[in-house]
Amino acid sequence: MTDAIRVENLIKKFGSLVAVDDISFSVEQGEIFGILGPNGAGKTTTLEIIEGLQHPTGGRTTVLGMDSQKESLAVKERIGVQLQASAYFEHLTLTEILDLFGRFYSKRISSRELLERVGLLDKAKSTVSKLSGGQRQRFTIAATLINDPEVVFLDEPTAGLDPQARRNLWEFIQAIHRDGCTVVLTTHYMEEAQFLCRRVAIMDQAKIVAMDTPANLIRSLPVPYEIRFTANGALEQRDLEELDGAQSVHRDEDGLWRLASSDSAKTVGALMSLGQNGELTHLEVVSANLEDVFLSITGRHLRD
Repeated sequence: MTDAIRVENLIKKFGSLVAVDDISFSVEQGEIFGILGPNGAGKTTTLEIIEGLQHPTGGRTTVLGMDSQKESLAVKERIGVQLQASAYFEHLTLTEILDLFGRFYSKRISSRELLERVGLLDKAKSTVSKLSGGQRQRFTIAATLINDPEVVFLDEPTAGLDPQARRNLWEFIQAIHRDGCTVVLTTHYMEEAQFLCRRVAIMDQAKIVAMDTPANLIRSLPVPYEIRFTANGALEQRDLEELDGAQSVHRDEDGLWRLASSDSAKTVGALMSLGQNGELTHLEVVSANLEDVFLSITGRHLRD
């Protein structure tokens, strides 16, 4: 597939602070690509350079075949950008704000169509101050789409939202993607990256420390599964430790066994064969997540 974005040996310094340290990656057209990492990892700076909002110290970025720095005006005509913090004219209605933003572009979508698309048509004559947190985020993305962009950048799009509003926004991001947009988002929510992104780049301390599909990153862990179960009857720990794929076994005070496994299918199959020694009364397989990947790579948690 054709690359929508290419980042080559990107470096950004603010004085002695290295915010982005020689990173390279590409994003395919039609992909949802995530940049995952803790606050201060360099995610926002990377996006702002790609968008042409900041100048790099070194390296090069292109969007849709155009240099982000040398052809920044042409790039901005074809992308949509949602920043971490957005400010709007407090006395203008949603329709008036979108109409104003639309005048900045040669190509634009009608404000009514956009508001209907984000489920805010009934708020068309309201001001932004009258919107809930989730509604405000949806409106911010509507403003991002005013020029019918081919590539959409979303910087921490669900920060500060409650779980239901976050889930609703995920569904809307998927709808944007189905309409043909390439989507690049930053987040420090691992479940958000796993749910939305085909591939993720994990950033830490200005570097990309891992990049692949969420599933492949999780499978790369030495112990990607935990099998939890209870049983009636006698199960010997030494027998459990000898099961295929078993890495470690311990039992909680409430009787729940926790078995770390490198291959859940093999371990569960072997566990079931022990049925004659004790009937299983509860069984669940818990997969690792991107938080575990980050912890394995860096030795610390993704979020404080």
